[in-house]
Amino acid sequence: MGAGRDERDFVRAAQRGSASGIEALFRLHWPRAHRVAYLVVHDAAAAEDIAQEAFLAAVRNLDRFDRSRPFGPWLHRIVVNRAIDWARARQLRSETELVDAVAASEDAAPLDDSVLAALATLPPDHRAVIVLRYLLEYTPGEIAELLGLPRGTVNSRLRRGLDSLRETV
Repeated sequence: MGAGRDERDFVRAAQRGSASGIEALFRLHWPRAHRVAYLVVHDAAAAEDIAQEAFLAAVRNLDRFDRSRPFGPWLHRIVVNRAIDWARARQLRSETELVDAVAASEDAAPLDDSVLAALATLPPDHRAVIVLRYLLEYTPGEIAELLGLPRGTVNSRLRRGLDSLRETV
């Protein structure tokens, strides 16, 4: 049985209220959901909260989920939107620098510190498309669909984000 088939079975079970179906979806998608949240917000504790809240929101709304589509991108859209909202709110509150949280986190180990510091300087919406494109390897078209944006907007955010990263790194 393939991974896509397993996922569809897990979704069907979760839609029927099966705790084991929900748990299987969680195990399958938690690592990437958490990593996406972390790479957008650069705060380990917030990323955990965001990913958990997004997963719960997805489970609560499974009745609206189209089972003919993959669950992961749908969940990632929820995670990214929540992470962007959190990052914007944090920015408005002038909380501590994101770079300090990045340096303290083990989750960031595979990425160079200068890249993480540069990512932290980007606006949340640019950071999100960079993370989705280059770390999760979604295509610009998939990112546009995932975030409900025109493809041109995704492309311009990618270009501006990459330009800013080149200047910083």
